[in-house]
Amino acid sequence: MNKWLVFTAVISLSSAGSMAYAEGDAAAGEAKAAACASCHGADGNSANPDWPKLAGQHPLYLVKQLQEFKSGVRSNPMMSPMAAPLSEQDMADLAAYFAAQDPQPGAADEAMVELGEDIYRGGIPATGVAACIGCHGPAGAGNPAAKFPALSWQHSNYTVNQLQAFKAGQRNNDAGKMMRNVAGPMTEQEMKAVASYIQGLH
Repeated sequence: MNKWLVFTAVISLSSAGSMAYAEGDAAAGEAKAAACASCHGADGNSANPDWPKLAGQHPLYLVKQLQEFKSGVRSNPMMSPMAAPLSEQDMADLAAYFAAQDPQPGAADEAMVELGEDIYRGGIPATGVAACIGCHGPAGAGNPAAKFPALSWQHSNYTVNQLQAFKAGQRNNDAGKMMRNVAGPMTEQEMKAVASYIQGLH
């Protein structure tokens, strides 16, 4: 665990210098976000639970994802073409706009809360799964400097989909394979439980 915390601290410090990349104009971003509204909602609160809520997400994280969709580091048949024509300023403006929006509250499935909370706060020691709280915080607020996303109130479907993608290696844009190492040993039941807990976390 100490090595994990040290690595997180190093990532945080090395990322701090890139903060300027996520400085954008939220008003300009609102106009540019019209193209995003059909999937993510006008205010970043998507109606389809398979598509992420962007409202309230850290701008550095949003910029990173857009850059990686554009470069091909992260591949998605819908997002890659959307990101392709974006300039760095477009990305910064969109990130500033969505970061300024309020995420809509979610709710956890009560039947999954106990297991989900155990995983989020304590990991799964038997299989070496690290606790989510170490990077994403006790309330799911994430770590902006390290580009670790806010998770609270995120759709559980989307979270499960991402955990499955990390487990399968279909998504590999996580620094140091951190998320791939977390998701790799997880069962589908464990993924669903922690995702449901995150959906109601605030």
